Amino acid sequence: MIRELANGNRVGRATGSDPQKSYGQRRRRTSAVCVLALLLCPAIALRVAEAATRLSYTVKWASTGNGTINSTLRLTSQLVALRRTAPVGPFGLIARARGDVRRLQTVLESFGYYDGKITIAINGADLYSAGLGQVLNAVPKGKAAHVKITPVLGPLFHIGRIDIVGALPAGMRRALGLASGAPAVASDVLAAGARLQRRLQDTGYAFAKVAKPIAYEEPAQHLLNLTFRVHSGPQARIGSIHIQGLRHVRESLARRQLPLHTGELYDTASVEKARQALLQLGLFSSVTVRRGAPDLRGRVPLTFQVKESKRFAVGVSAAYSSDLGGSSGVHWSDRNVLGAGQRLSVSATAIDLGGSVSTGVGYDARVGYAIPDFHRRDQTLGFSVTALRQTLEAYTQNGEIARTTLTRRLSGDWTASAGTAYEHEQIVQQDHDYDYNLLSMPLSAHFNSTDLSSPLLDPTHGFKISLRAAPTLSSGAAGQQWFVILQGSIATYFDLHRLFPRDPPGRTVLAARLLAGIAEGASQFSLPPDQRFYAGGGGTVRGYAYQSIGPQFSDGYPEGGTSMQAVNLELRQRIGAKWGAVLFADGGGVAAGSQSVYRVGVGMGALYYTSIGPIRLDLAVPTRHLRNGGSFQVYIGLGQAF
Repeated sequence: MIRELANGNRVGRATGSDPQKSYGQRRRRTSAVCVLALLLCPAIALRVAEAATRLSYTVKWASTGNGTINSTLRLTSQLVALRRTAPVGPFGLIARARGDVRRLQTVLESFGYYDGKITIAINGADLYSAGLGQVLNAVPKGKAAHVKITPVLGPLFHIGRIDIVGALPAGMRRALGLASGAPAVASDVLAAGARLQRRLQDTGYAFAKVAKPIAYEEPAQHLLNLTFRVHSGPQARIGSIHIQGLRHVRESLARRQLPLHTGELYDTASVEKARQALLQLGLFSSVTVRRGAPDLRGRVPLTFQVKESKRFAVGVSAAYSSDLGGSSGVHWSDRNVLGAGQRLSVSATAIDLGGSVSTGVGYDARVGYAIPDFHRRDQTLGFSVTALRQTLEAYTQNGEIARTTLTRRLSGDWTASAGTAYEHEQIVQQDHDYDYNLLSMPLSAHFNSTDLSSPLLDPTHGFKISLRAAPTLSSGAAGQQWFVILQGSIATYFDLHRLFPRDPPGRTVLAARLLAGIAEGASQFSLPPDQRFYAGGGGTVRGYAYQSIGPQFSDGYPEGGTSMQAVNLELRQRIGAKWGAVLFADGGGVAAGSQSVYRVGVGMGALYYTSIGPIRLDLAVPTRHLRNGGSFQVYIGLGQAF
């Protein structure tokens, strides 16, 4: 039964400072201390004796026949939770077990078993038998007491009559989502009231309240009748909108982010969406919303209280794989250059530090500038300049790249971008020097329904889809030519809790990804080497060295191809609060003309979860050894593989 609890009355005490009474008060106070000490002595002695007779114990459970209920009972039991961390004596064990009876009874009721019963026996004796204390005191030192918990479900109660006290708008009752005859599960009943209140507030009833339901039990019929008390109040509209806490951020920028306007029907979902929109600017560490009292016109004023993030940020990065070696970098950013969210970022990273396929040290240095809300909300204009050097077995590249990108958020899940890029590069492959000038117009679209605020967090559901097309005009070793690079990827995540409810949500996840790419309009060797496709390494097929899968020159070094495909499959398991493990298998190949090479790698990994994402260590082995590929590969980085 769901009950409402009332607070008890408090008894106050007045104090005075009459000097004539101080001596008498001191005598009475001294006497009181003596009496208190005499009263406490037996209790202290009992505690000392209890501490000297710590009693270990085991816990055995009888099954209810329902795996979910069994798991919840075990997670709720203090006998289980405190068995190793908080040892007790015989009488402490009895008290702990008696507390579990009511605690576990509540669990049964929460699942709808209001006539259920919890029986606990210790060393075969009933928990409430008079001589249980002596029985436990007689347990030999070094021996354990045996606790057996027997839950009996009894009949499942169902929802009977559902009454609503108070006026409801037409059709709003359906928002409860409850029906007579459904199992009387407490969480479902409580969620129904919260759902009704949220629905009222989402349709303009800003001050609607739905009290916790009162349940009336009919034991003979195994029914639970429910009464919901509802106060809808008047329908309201949004009044004045205020933003407080701005220091360096322009108010005009913040207001443009708000999808709310004075005079619109009040909607809690829209208010929350507005709060999230301010956070997505990346300029505020926190955003809270205060709702004021309605004005004379019944409009509800809103105040968004913001706290600006630190304007400047400095960070470091590091990663390692046995094929590419280590990388280490530093980055600096100014999040709010001109007060309207313009972002300047500078980064420098040393790459190719000692890997099996690197032939020297490389670098990746970038400067970027982004202008948010460019001509319209949810649209960002970005500029970047990059200097890059890669020293790989496949080729050595020195390049300078300038990019301009316009990115627009189309919806909560979709974003699209278009831009231009110019690259000048010098490439050495097979002792031949090539000089290229590339002008491209990259177009891309991205879909993400994982509902995560950071790409470093663990996705447990949804899809990530990425599509990219880059029409390119190349001028260089093969003359002038047009070609198009097409690439796509799709990743999905399935929480196995949906198949195995006993497994907590988000603990065991199956992740899969498919990658594909093709170059149209150019042959294998008319493409610049860095524009060709390669497979192998942490981004495609783990276990094989970076770029090692595909057609090869006569000396065994990679040629690169005109198409590529790869598939990745992972089983991710959380272990405790901080650790995780993963098993994975990758397959992929590269083709050029009639040549096609496909390989498979398998491996396992360990993860340690931090506040910014998991640190992941993977060990992968190839199913077929390649030249200079090694018998295994190691990968260390921050975040999941995909």
